[in-house]
Amino acid sequence: MAKKEVINKVFNSVWFAILIGVLLLGKTFLFYDSTIAINEPLEKETIIGTVCFIAVMICFLTILPNRTRIITSIVIDFLVSFLLFSDHVYYIFSNSVLSVAQFTNLQYGEEIAGTLPMVMQAKEVLYFFDMIILIGLGLGKMIEWEKKEKATKKQIMTRVITGIVGVVILTVIGVSYIEKGRLKSYNKDMQIREATIFGYHISDIENAFTMKKQTKYKNYDDMIRDYEQLKENYETKYGEEMYPLKGILENKNVIIVQLESVQEFVVNKEINGKQITPNLNEFLNENIEFTNMHMQSYSTTADSEHSTITSIYPMENGMSFSKYFTNTYDDLFKIFNKKNYHTSYMHGNYPYFWNRGNVYGRLNLNELVLKEQFEDLSENINGDLSDELLYRQAVQKWKEYSNPFLSYIVAASSHTPFTLEGLQDRSKVSIDAGKYIDTYFGNYLEAMNYADYAFGVLIQELKEARLYDNTAILVFGDHNGLNMYNEELMDFLTYTNPNITDVDLKLNYTRVACGLKIPEIEHLKIEKPVNKLDIKPTLAYLCNLEDTFSLGTNFFANKDFVCLNNERMITSRYYYDEEWYNRNTGEMLNWEELDEDTKELLNEYYQDMKVELDLSNSVSIHNLLK
Repeated sequence: MAKKEVINKVFNSVWFAILIGVLLLGKTFLFYDSTIAINEPLEKETIIGTVCFIAVMICFLTILPNRTRIITSIVIDFLVSFLLFSDHVYYIFSNSVLSVAQFTNLQYGEEIAGTLPMVMQAKEVLYFFDMIILIGLGLGKMIEWEKKEKATKKQIMTRVITGIVGVVILTVIGVSYIEKGRLKSYNKDMQIREATIFGYHISDIENAFTMKKQTKYKNYDDMIRDYEQLKENYETKYGEEMYPLKGILENKNVIIVQLESVQEFVVNKEINGKQITPNLNEFLNENIEFTNMHMQSYSTTADSEHSTITSIYPMENGMSFSKYFTNTYDDLFKIFNKKNYHTSYMHGNYPYFWNRGNVYGRLNLNELVLKEQFEDLSENINGDLSDELLYRQAVQKWKEYSNPFLSYIVAASSHTPFTLEGLQDRSKVSIDAGKYIDTYFGNYLEAMNYADYAFGVLIQELKEARLYDNTAILVFGDHNGLNMYNEELMDFLTYTNPNITDVDLKLNYTRVACGLKIPEIEHLKIEKPVNKLDIKPTLAYLCNLEDTFSLGTNFFANKDFVCLNNERMITSRYYYDEEWYNRNTGEMLNWEELDEDTKELLNEYYQDMKVELDLSNSVSIHNLLK
């Protein structure tokens, strides 16, 4: 039989639908292997569930008449392949899969798309290789569909009955998997493991319509009752202060500096004999260094800002700034305004970007300074005002403010893709990336080095303006800049720590640089976990302000755990990511071998995390602080 005849016989039979199903099964396991199963085997339930979902597709396709079956098979192949490809790329970018809730972020597509070439991998072409072959066969006139169904009536009836029974049985199984996924509503990796990637997306679509029904708290009274109980428990367990600093910053200026993508691993590290962040190193060594500051979500700069000013967890990436910007919060600026601080926010981009014009325009700020409000726009890096120009002009504005003032400034020059495009004087990058040069990681190191150079300019400008001595400065990175398992990053980390574990890599992903200057306080190193939710209560504590609603805790209290909005948790000794791990050894804890006190402690951590996340989501979705 000629090759063309064989191809057409398969193409015009149910075997084509089966072949598409088998290919989609392979692509799904490619996605799993490249994302949630990077360091641990897939669970049996995930494998069985995935096979069931693909079998449902095949059964559905076998019911259809020939031409409709072919067209539908090709359409499903493309749609599912594109979904898996998109999930794969986004997972490499942010360690999370896509959600329909993120459609509002499409307005920032140009900025996001600029990063994608840097994170895409060659193997991702496998998601589309069969379509490429199919197009090639079509162009070569190797395939053509038959206009009439060749099967007998009996064969057609048998196929239809078999297909319908299969769809019904497997749909019941599929629904049970979707229900499993709902039980892990905060942790997407666990949702995928429990419900498969297909069950996750179905649940995600459903959740977009039923989100309000799924929150624990529907009204303020129920929410505030459990909030007050949580804070009372925290006061009992963690109320003792590490250092008695209450009110030490009363009536002093406060500057919050948010650095783009500055992870903690670059602090006090060298590349080819030169420090990557010499100015930040000096600042941290002279002041209070927090070695375990963690971002609050696998997400965006906007989410970092949201958590800092509200002390609640962000929703899906950027949603708190796009969908929920009209909410009322007990925000950072509000509590400082009550004590007559001059408040301001500064960023070197335009108001539309991440909806900042609307978000900060609704807050009671004395001054909102975005790109249009700066006079010198002569140097832009990747579209944002360069950090150096931003800082120099910010200091000139601060000199004119009445004291005391609070100002939040967001730097952006070290944003992905880290190319520093637009930097006019490359000599301001003082390191040699060596073997990493012209790689994504090498670009990252150079961007960190420039961000550090600009931070040094900020410190010098503050000193020359005679603002430095009487001003508290909090500086921190907003979120990760690199994929957790970036090969060059792992090479660099392994060189600096040959015994690095997978838990170390996961903590490195969420840990960002952080330091705090309090006038007259010399160097302290605080190693307990803290995060962005802790910033508002910390500044309220230090400045002796009333803070009525914060899910975070003062940096200097003894609380020894922090959470992410995806149900992961970092404590002083343990790490929770679906299971509990020992931070020192990286080994998973054997629950049966733990003593009762440890079990009780870990259960308390988990229950407190659930309460925090339930409170936060309810406050955001129902605007309960209005």
